[in-house]
Amino acid sequence: MPDLMKLECVPCRGGATSLTEEQIAALLPDVPAWRVVEVESVKSLERIFEFSDYKEAMGFANRTAEIAERHDHHPQITIEWRCVTVRWWTHVIGGLHLNDFIMAARTTALYR
Repeated sequence: MPDLMKLECVPCRGGATSLTEEQIAALLPDVPAWRVVEVESVKSLERIFEFSDYKEAMGFANRTAEIAERHDHHPQITIEWRCVTVRWWTHVIGGLHLNDFIMAARTTALYR
């Protein structure tokens, strides 16, 4: 299994395919605490990060937005009082791509 932190996101345009169930199952152990969720028939990776206060949660959300911009791959970020929910999926293919696992790993690294 590749080290997700060493991989770079590649531009994902139309024509790419979503990861298979087997590929998802193989990659999921590399992003502990993330889970696969399905929203409106689209699979995504989701994790809830907890913080001591709202300001700390906002800082994390902003740092996540910065890496998303840098890699041109953008998650859904939901900010609440002391938690941030991040959901990664590849919009253009309507499902999960290797990029989503790479970005989930990077998001986890921001939290540490």
